[in-house]
Amino acid sequence: MNTVELPRRKALGKGLESLLPSVKASVDTAPPRPADGTPREIPVSEIDRNPYQTRTRFDESLLSELAASIRATGVVQPVLVRPLPNGRFQLIAGERRWLASQMANKETIPAILRHVSDEQAMEMTIVENLQRTDLNPMEQARAFDRLSRDFKLTQEQMAQRTGKDRASVANFLRLLRLPVEVQGKVEAGELTFGHARALLALENPDTILKAAQKVTALSMSVRQTESYVQGILHPEKNHSEEKVKEPLDPNVREARDLLQRALGLKVTIEDKNGRGRVIIEYSKLEDFDALMERLGE
Repeated sequence: MNTVELPRRKALGKGLESLLPSVKASVDTAPPRPADGTPREIPVSEIDRNPYQTRTRFDESLLSELAASIRATGVVQPVLVRPLPNGRFQLIAGERRWLASQMANKETIPAILRHVSDEQAMEMTIVENLQRTDLNPMEQARAFDRLSRDFKLTQEQMAQRTGKDRASVANFLRLLRLPVEVQGKVEAGELTFGHARALLALENPDTILKAAQKVTALSMSVRQTESYVQGILHPEKNHSEEKVKEPLDPNVREARDLLQRALGLKVTIEDKNGRGRVIIEYSKLEDFDALMERLGE
């Protein structure tokens, strides 16, 4: 009986080997390593900050609260790290927990080890950050910009990977056209995302900066900022009359806002008794190409 089975096993093994040579090679040559997904305690001092981190601001009071919680109950959710050639580790996700653990004087922190390349680590960090709700608009804009530049992702691909709609991606990227001083105001919370979008219609950097200074000085609302910007763009119009007329036609305003959100561009609807025109403005060729691509869907 044995003399019958042994040749069959040998033939079967040879057959699999010839059909799946890559499987055998990967089993024979892959270096042994711990299975990913299993948390282990890693010294806090052996973890390096992620150079791809897009967050630039942390609320110190919230960080202190987290540190107090860690002192009392420890770190509930492990951080994500990857091993470095020098024997240390690099954060992929969980910087707040890592910083708070340092504040709490913790010697170790639970971590999940991932063996990923520089490119994979960078993408994982950026996408993880974009899925958070506490990033300020400029941090999100820079994160999308890095995905576009370093990974050559389209706006549609970035939207799919982060769970956001394409129009939002486009609007965030437009914030990078703001003067640096105005970007700082957005990052500091002096101007909201809505304020920034309204100011972008001015296009000229000096004009945008002067307008932003007036908006913050007078604590204008987004609606007031939009009206102020239109006054700069069209000084010949009587905006006091427009303020009276605009609320009388909320459907036109709603349609304009819907188009702007969908296209990521400035839209103007001129309507009079059911007749008029829709004006879509763009400031660079990439916006026009994206518009044509969108309209062709």
